[in-house]
Amino acid sequence: MVNDIGSKLKALRTMKELTLKELSQLTNLSIGFLSQIERGVTSVAISSLDTIAKALDSDLSYFFTMPKKRARKVLRSYEQEVFTIKNSQFIDYHLTLNPDSMDMLPRMQVILPQCESEANDPYGHEGEEFVYVLEGILNVTLDKEEFLLYPGDTMHYDSKIPHNWTNCTNKNVKLIVVNTPNRFKK
Repeated sequence: MVNDIGSKLKALRTMKELTLKELSQLTNLSIGFLSQIERGVTSVAISSLDTIAKALDSDLSYFFTMPKKRARKVLRSYEQEVFTIKNSQFIDYHLTLNPDSMDMLPRMQVILPQCESEANDPYGHEGEEFVYVLEGILNVTLDKEEFLLYPGDTMHYDSKIPHNWTNCTNKNVKLIVVNTPNRFKK
């Protein structure tokens, strides 16, 4: 469990393009302690892990929801589990049985209504993103340009371009998202 938390912490920190020093400044935890957590050589109190999660704009649940390795090839719809909940607005479900062994990361995301939020600031990261809207109307900001995506619409772009998604309606938005690289791949 300690190794899983450490590897998830490192993956999330790396995805956010933060150094250990920067994370240390955000959390008031020492660089050495954060490094030990990432390497799985020490345990961490829930309160400290919550502080780290908030500094990384994530939820505590991110560290505890463990993907189950399965030899099967099919993930049934009734087996899909919530993987993360971010900012009490974005609910992610993995759509793969073994997210830590594949190059792509397919997931279904439900975005709850909430148009105005600090979390809506555009950001960029490594890789590519493909979005397919299943339900609702998705607001996409891509390089300062606004797009409305309706059910059946798709978008595929370089993730380095500053982007973000919001739901400015009063109904949930459901979409399929495929990312590369897969931040969970070991």
